[in-house]
Amino acid sequence: EQMENNQDHFEILRKIKKKPDYSQRELARELGFSLGKLNYCLKELQKKGLVKIQNFSQKKNKVVYFKKYILTPKGIKYRIDLTLEFMIRKMKEYEELQKEINNK
Repeated sequence: EQMENNQDHFEILRKIKKKPDYSQRELARELGFSLGKLNYCLKELQKKGLVKIQNFSQKKNKVVYFKKYILTPKGIKYRIDLTLEFMIRKMKEYEELQKEINNK
């Protein structure tokens, strides 16, 4: 379950870095998550200090708000760490496949 959470968090952090102005709906659609799952993950990332969520009003006279998601320095480091972890895991899988191929 932890690896799945890490993968979800990595995907969210990656998407936020590319598109910080995306709405929750747009993020959820792009990631293939339900709004509930995305909201839960964003709150977890915020609790860990990896993401800041800022609310903005589009117009002074209207109650139309949008959120902007910002990776914190801690969030950037976490995303890099997850990327390295993923690459190491894939390299090990590649090496294991190479051994299987060579043993045939």
